[in-house]
Amino acid sequence: MMAKQVEQDQLYIGIDGGGTKCRATIYSIKNGVLGTGLGGPANPLHGFERTIESIMVSTQLALQDAGLRIEAVHNLYAGLGLAGVNLPALHEKIMRWDHPFKQMFLTTDLHTACIGAHEGGDGAVIITGTGSCGFAMVDGVSVNYGGHGFAQGDMGSGAWMGLEAVKAALLAIDKLGPTTSLSDTLKQHFNTTTAMGIAEQMAGKPSSSYAQLARFVLAAAEDKDDVALNIVKEGADYISKLAHRLMENNPPRLSMIGGLSEPLRKWLDPEIAKIVESPKQPPEMGAIFFAIQSVEQQSEKAV
Repeated sequence: MMAKQVEQDQLYIGIDGGGTKCRATIYSIKNGVLGTGLGGPANPLHGFERTIESIMVSTQLALQDAGLRIEAVHNLYAGLGLAGVNLPALHEKIMRWDHPFKQMFLTTDLHTACIGAHEGGDGAVIITGTGSCGFAMVDGVSVNYGGHGFAQGDMGSGAWMGLEAVKAALLAIDKLGPTTSLSDTLKQHFNTTTAMGIAEQMAGKPSSSYAQLARFVLAAAEDKDDVALNIVKEGADYISKLAHRLMENNPPRLSMIGGLSEPLRKWLDPEIAKIVESPKQPPEMGAIFFAIQSVEQQSEKAV
């Protein structure tokens, strides 16, 4: 396979790290996107070492896709948008990482998602993937709501939805809660016949494992299962309230990003559903724009 032609201009890499996967894109000012790579979970809240591993795996695959030698990593200006680094301790920990890039610029996945969704312009964004959170940038002032983490909140997210499904299924199996098709679905999925069999297999699992169960809830809701419908409607109601809160800041655009953004849209408050616009660029491109802006700001300060 012929390597892609790479001009000798400055190269950037944008990295979008969330609770389930990490995407990396290498970008040339002259030639645009050169290569992409996909790694595993990259939320330092759920494991610092795993996050670093996922960043490096996605970076290496993007370099290969771009036809670049692995040593080229030292020439990359890196923009990183990671889940979890809104917590100061985790931000500091990542910043202390002895990274291989020419220079690294770190911010939250919400920030880079917003930059990408509106191509650097003002706007608001809601992430509904493994976790959930809202962010808006208007006239240089940013606000964010939610994003408190799987155990504390993240309503409307895949992980929250999966957890609610497990809880409902266990109650139904023990005949302590309403009957739901989720019980049989999860017993089949985990190849068990008991509530304890499900509980044992989910014990200690990260948010990404619960997020993988969200598809069962959405499917059951489409089949009019009352328990699943209540879960989906409760999640969508939270996301709608989050959107209304963001719109109080008068952003010119609102986008939703993440694996549940499309499935949840039909359940949103109609007033919100009609104003949601597709993101102009993906979060990893937002991370690239963030790196470019950061380099330009450094250059201006140096003059």
